[in-house]
Amino acid sequence: MLEGKSILVGVTGGIAAYKTAELVRYLVKAGAGVRVIMTAAAQQFITPLTLQTLSGQPVGTDLFGLESESRIGHIHMARTAQLVVVAPATANIMAKMAAGIADDYLSTTILATTAPVLICPAMNAVMWEHPATRRNLGTLRELGYHVHEPEAGPLACKEEGAGRLAELPAIVESCRRLLTPPTLRGKRVLVSAGPTWEFLDPVRFISNPSTGKMGYALAAAAARRAAEVHLVSGPARICAPPGVDLQKVTTAIEMKEAISRMADGMDAIIMAAAVSDYRAPEASPQKVKKIEEQSHIALARNPDILAALGKARKTARYVLVGFAAETEHLIENATEKLVRKNLDLIVANDLTETGSGFGGDTNHVKILDREGGVTELPLMSKEAVAEKILDRVELLLDERTSEGA
Repeated sequence: MLEGKSILVGVTGGIAAYKTAELVRYLVKAGAGVRVIMTAAAQQFITPLTLQTLSGQPVGTDLFGLESESRIGHIHMARTAQLVVVAPATANIMAKMAAGIADDYLSTTILATTAPVLICPAMNAVMWEHPATRRNLGTLRELGYHVHEPEAGPLACKEEGAGRLAELPAIVESCRRLLTPPTLRGKRVLVSAGPTWEFLDPVRFISNPSTGKMGYALAAAAARRAAEVHLVSGPARICAPPGVDLQKVTTAIEMKEAISRMADGMDAIIMAAAVSDYRAPEASPQKVKKIEEQSHIALARNPDILAALGKARKTARYVLVGFAAETEHLIENATEKLVRKNLDLIVANDLTETGSGFGGDTNHVKILDREGGVTELPLMSKEAVAEKILDRVELLLDERTSEGA
C-alpha cells in the first residue's frame, strides 16, 4: 500500500503544522519515501530540521536556493512524487491553488506535478465557512484535487467548530486509497466482522475473543480498491473505515437478518465474523443468581449464516469466502467446511500458533480453494492478509465476468 511509494508532504503556516511531524513519522513507518516542502510561514511553527530528521531527506524551503535549483528542484520533486499531501492546508494555499498561482516552492511544485494531490485543510472555523473558501474548495475539486475535510471541535484559537486538521490515521488511510488502483470499482462487497454476544441475562453472555481486526482490515482493503463496502459487525472497539457502510449488531440472529437482507445484491461476501454457535433459548430479563446446586445451562444452536449463504448460491452468483479457526487437523477441518458450506475460498488458521488468531495484529493463514489448492501465506499483518484474500477474490470475480461474457 505505502511500501516504496514516493510521497511529497507540503506544510503551510498553520498551528496544526506541528502535527505534520507525526504524519511524516506515520508515512515513513509504513515504508514510504517522504520528502517535505515548507512554506516560509510554516517555518514559523516548526523547523525544517525536525522534518528533515523524521523524513531522512533534505527539506525544500527556498525556490531559488542554488543547491535545490541545480537540477530544477521543484520540477524534480513534482515528477518523482507519486502522491502530494498538503497538511495542514491553510486558506491561503487553497486560494493560490484554486487560482493557479505559483509564487513559492510548494505552490510551484503543486502546479508542476501530475501526481494526485490530497489537501488536508486546517484553519479557524469562520475562515473555513467563508464564501471565498467554499468557492475555492469547489474549484479545487473541479480541478481534480482530493480534499480530506477537517473535523469539528475545539480549535487552537479557543473557538469551536469545523477546522481541526483531520486525525492522522484517517489522513494516512486517504493516502493509501489514492495510491491503490481501483480494481473493485463497481463491485459490491459484504464483510462480516467481530464476535457476537449471546446474552444469558443482562450481565452475562456467551462469546469469544474476536476483536474484529481481520474483518475491519478486509473492509478497509476493499474500500481502498473502490468497492462499495458493507460491513456487518458484532461488538468491536474499532472505528469503521472511511466510506464503509457499517451496520452494528450484537447477536447471531441479528447478524443473520442483516446479512440476509443484503446478500442477493453482492458480488462478494467475506464472512470473517466469529459467530457464536450457541445462545440461550430465552435470555433471563433479570440477573440470574448463583445457586450452588445449579450446574447446567440450557443452550440452543444459532443459525449457520455461512451455510445458508452457500446454499443460496444455487441462484446467486456472489463469491463466498469463509474462515476456519482451528486447533488441530487444520487442512482436513477447513477442507470439510469449504465443501460442506459450498464456499469458493476458506481462510484457515491454527489458533495454537504464535501470532495467529484472535486479538493480535498478525495472522498466519492458509487459503484453500474448491479445486483443492492450498496457498500458505507467511506470518504477516492482518492488513496484508486482507490484501492477499482480496487478490484471490478479484481473480474469481474476473473469471465469472469472463464466463458471463
